[in-house]
Amino acid sequence: MERIEGAAVGRCAASPYLRPLTLHYRQNGAQKSWDFMKTHDSVAILMFNSSQQSLVLVKQFRPGLVDQPGLSLEEVACSEAWEECGYRLAPSDLRRVATYKSGVGLTGSSQTMFYAEVTDGQRGGPGGGLAEEGELIEVVHLPLDGARAFADDPDVPKTLGVIFGISWFFSCVAPDLGSR
Repeated sequence: MERIEGAAVGRCAASPYLRPLTLHYRQNGAQKSWDFMKTHDSVAILMFNSSQQSLVLVKQFRPGLVDQPGLSLEEVACSEAWEECGYRLAPSDLRRVATYKSGVGLTGSSQTMFYAEVTDGQRGGPGGGLAEEGELIEVVHLPLDGARAFADDPDVPKTLGVIFGISWFFSCVAPDLGSR
């Protein structure tokens, strides 16, 4: 991953990705309000590369946003798999794992996680994101024998979605791998 330097926090005057809002409501007769951000929903794909017996992860600062009108969640996920990891997938290759709320209390946006099994033969590009969008994405093949330790390591930064995906994989997919 590229070295990040000179980061600074400032006010966001305008953004196509988020909008601050205040919700005013009455609860049990008491007037209340809650500040939150309107954001895009997102997709995530947990990919298992059976050729390498590894999980395919990306190091990146944000998830795949659902910001392409007219595309299904599956189509967005396939597009992100190609752009970020170089794997060609069709919507029929995906298995929906779960849809859950991310950023609870702040955004309440939804993230939908899919699972796909891939092989080295499906990798037709380098991934790494779209240069024209300034994306700097590192594709990581995490060997299965180190995946649980990675998920459990509190010193390695990762999202709750990554931890959930790895746990789901070992609970729902890995037990069937030995029977193939």
